[in-house]
Amino acid sequence: MIKVSDTAKKKIIDLMQEDGFDAASDYVRVGVKSGGCSGLSYDLKFDKSKGEDDKIFVDNDITIAVEKKSFLYLAGTTLEFSGGLNGKGFVFNNPNAQRTCGCGESFSL
Repeated sequence: MIKVSDTAKKKIIDLMQEDGFDAASDYVRVGVKSGGCSGLSYDLKFDKSKGEDDKIFVDNDITIAVEKKSFLYLAGTTLEFSGGLNGKGFVFNNPNAQRTCGCGESFSL
């Protein structure tokens, strides 16, 4: 399961509306790709369709689509949004990550 904090939910809804998506019917696609200073990096985008290999989760009224291969790295992750002094953006609190980079955008297991 992937969880969505209240602050992330608000920002997701705003961004989806700006980009022509509807949080009630479209997906937040979360994934993992190779790259980043720690080996793997997070990928976040909006999508109108579900893939056949996707796992679907609904948390805090946000529907999340995760490809099966990425889910192995993301199980138990909480998606948050930070607007603090260290910069604005989405933050992945991933209990599976053994090492993360300073910016929080990449990790390794």
